[in-house]
Order: sequence, then C-alpha cells, then structure tokens
Amino acid sequence: MSRSRPYADEVTASQPEAERSTVPQTPGAPSESVRTAAFFDLDKTVIAKSSTLAFSKPFFDQGLINRRAVLKSTYAQFLFLMSGADHDQMDRMRSYVTNMCTGWDVEQVKSIVGEALHDIVDPLVFAEAADLIADHKLCGRDVVVVSASGEEIVAPIARALGATHAMATRMVVEDGRYTGEIAFYCFGEGKVEAIRQLAAREGYALEHSYAYSDSVTDLPMLEIVGHPAVVNPDRALRKEAALRGWPVLTFTRPVSLRDRIPAPSGAAMATTAAVGVSALAAGALTYSLLRRFAF
Repeated sequence: MSRSRPYADEVTASQPEAERSTVPQTPGAPSESVRTAAFFDLDKTVIAKSSTLAFSKPFFDQGLINRRAVLKSTYAQFLFLMSGADHDQMDRMRSYVTNMCTGWDVEQVKSIVGEALHDIVDPLVFAEAADLIADHKLCGRDVVVVSASGEEIVAPIARALGATHAMATRMVVEDGRYTGEIAFYCFGEGKVEAIRQLAAREGYALEHSYAYSDSVTDLPMLEIVGHPAVVNPDRALRKEAALRGWPVLTFTRPVSLRDRIPAPSGAAMATTAAVGVSALAAGALTYSLLRRFAF
C-alpha cells in the first residue's frame, strides 16, 4: 500500500466549472474564480455517535475481539469515547489498536461489515450537518470529510453525504492481513498535512474556506482556514472558541443515513464493505461494549 498519499481519492466528482460559476455565493465570499472548500470532522460533528462504535457487536460476535482483552484493558484505554480525548489518549489508543489488529484477515473483516453495514448505520447523520453540507455545495464549495477513522468506513459515509473528498487513516495490508502498521494517521497535524496537499492539488484558497469540528485535537485544522466553527464542542474547544470568537453550533437531530441515499447495488456493497480497522477496533473496545457484553 502506498505511503505517499495522505488522503483518500475523491469520492464524488467535483462540480463542473460551468456549474460552479452559476452557484450563488454568500455575502463577502471570494470571487467565483477562487475555489474554496468546507472541511468537516466526522465523529460527533457530522454523525451523532462515534463511527468507531458502529461495528462493535458484529466484530465481537465473530470473534475478532477477545473477551479477555476487552475486560482487561478497554475501560482504561477507551473511556475517552464517552467524554472526548486529548492527544495523549489518542496516541495510546493508536498504539493499542495497531497491536491488537495485527494479523486480522481483511476478507473476514469485509465479510462481517458487508453483512452488517446497513443494519448499523441507521440513524447516524445530524440533520443540521446534512443541511450545512448542502448549503456549502449550493454556494459552490467542495465538501471534504476529514477523520481519524479508517478510510474504508469514512469514504462511504462521505459519498452518501455528497462530499467531494474523504481523508482518513489508512492501515497497511500485506498478504491479505493487517500488518499492525499505519500508513497515514489522519489526526492532529496529519489532518493539516492532508488538507494542505489537497488544497494545493485542487486550488482551494484556505483563507476563504471553512472547517468544522467538535474536538480540541482538531484545533490545527480549524486554524488553517479563514472560517472555522465548532460543533458540539468539548470543554477545551469551547474555551478556545470563546477566546477566538469562533461560532459555536449545536447539532441535536440525527436522521437516517439510508433516507438520504438509494439502496446500494451489490457491487457498491462489495466496494464499501472493507472497513478501516484502525477505527473499528477501537470502537469495538469501549465502555459501552463492556456494559453490554460482560459476563
């Protein structure tokens, strides 16, 4: 797997130039010759819960998650999923997850997720986030979903939302198994790296672009755009937003993701079934799972 690409390929076609030039602009927006984008964090910003939690039950049921390992270490390692996480907690999680998923068979992961995909994504999307994404597209901006979760789960969600690009964490695979290495960690400054490279490729003017997140760990992403806003912020990010005069948005109305997209074909199911275990494994080992499945 290539290590040189810090973002996923585009998930929907960019707007044709002719169409983009006719889209209405918001007051004070740059001229139509300047390309801009809106960058969205995923978990707790666009969707109502952590995407890392989504496949915990089927992973547990199929034996990818060891009950002893769950009971031994997950409460301490993943309590942050209940209340947010700082950089140190995220680093500990990354190390734990990469060690745990080493050797997992990719085809087994694909099979589990393919069977469970549409039973567990409903509902996910905040209606307010979906509306905001639609507004940005109406104004001619590309929409980019940026997440520390695995790219195989981020890209299908981004596609369903009509996003132009998805940028996410990528795991290394050799001989059909996860090696336990991360090819690109889309977190903190990693998100900034990915955004800057994508902006250079697509010609985005970041000073006229937008970004949204719930976590203080995304402060670098928010700082590089001209129009940052925080969504359901954690305590530290709320404090930063108050100091910097950033808008604070509250999203409360989750809606069904499947209501926003047509039923997928068999080919589409096969394409989206491969799940990034860097995120899914972490979610499978959460306090909520402990409460549900402990002996």
